[in-house]
Amino acid sequence: MSTGYQVAVLGASGAVGREFVRLFEQRSFPVTRLKLLASARSAGTPVPWRGGSIEIEAVAPDSFSGCDFAFFSAGASRSREWAPVAREAGATVIDNSSAFRMDPDVPLVVPEVNGSVLTARDTLVSVPNCSAIILLMAVAPLRALGEIDRLIVSTYQSASGGGAAMMEDLLDQTRDSLEGRAPTPKTTPHPYAFNLFSHNTPIGPDGHNEEESKVMTEARKILGRPDLKVNVTCVRVPVLRAHTESVTVEFKDKAPSVEAIREAVSSFPGVRLVDEPQNNRFPMPFEASGQDDVLVGRVRKDPSHDSAICLMVSGDQLLKGAALTGVQIAEKLSELRKVVETAPRA
Repeated sequence: MSTGYQVAVLGASGAVGREFVRLFEQRSFPVTRLKLLASARSAGTPVPWRGGSIEIEAVAPDSFSGCDFAFFSAGASRSREWAPVAREAGATVIDNSSAFRMDPDVPLVVPEVNGSVLTARDTLVSVPNCSAIILLMAVAPLRALGEIDRLIVSTYQSASGGGAAMMEDLLDQTRDSLEGRAPTPKTTPHPYAFNLFSHNTPIGPDGHNEEESKVMTEARKILGRPDLKVNVTCVRVPVLRAHTESVTVEFKDKAPSVEAIREAVSSFPGVRLVDEPQNNRFPMPFEASGQDDVLVGRVRKDPSHDSAICLMVSGDQLLKGAALTGVQIAEKLSELRKVVETAPRA
């Protein structure tokens, strides 16, 4: 039986890559050897690990030799290039990009929501879009209360969704603005400090940008509901870390009570109810940042629709929206494989 794993992280110089490394230690994921990979320009950069540090290496054809798990967070083109190489070397790839999410043969997994689709044989698993993960952590508990017919979602997405460079750009632009200088955007199409704008991905022929389309199509796949009605508007806001969403959930029949929703949310793993009307305290990125749990609250009936309820949701984009979900997938695969290894042979 496996007691530890040789692990590679591709994209180790980025914000999500760093979170992978931190989570391996925090969650005691059994790493016996860790390889940190990125482009040649990041080679030699030290990354803290177990009281010391490991230098990032330039990814190469032999980088995945001997690896059990390879965590990818380097963009779709890199995933398409290196995932076949890693799998050929014997590694299970857990991919945080959009490269394989809508491939019908690749599981798209949020462990608390649809972890049952994983099998011990899976060697390529996709981590969903960050906004889709945070949305579905709030929506999944409600499935037990009635059939969901439609989701209407507005997102308020932080700079962390654009990686470390966008986070630094927001800080620089904010500093410039406060000191009386005109902000000079480096990673965004418009000034970011003290501003907000439609998510900076291309607009498709249907009028939706790529981020909105990802949330809609991925939600249907994860929930196993190709017929689910979903409408999403994604907005970038000047928050450093953690995404927030406003969600209206329409049910096929009469909406469940506010009390039933609060109870369902409170008992769902990975979700924390933050719903204090008397204190005007509801989910906020300030509190969600650095937290594993997705915060859900502002639960109320929709006065314009008898079958609808409204929520606010906030979750750390780098953690539950990315790295944490990836590590949880690896933990689940590890459990499944241990069951296979210990099963009596016929």
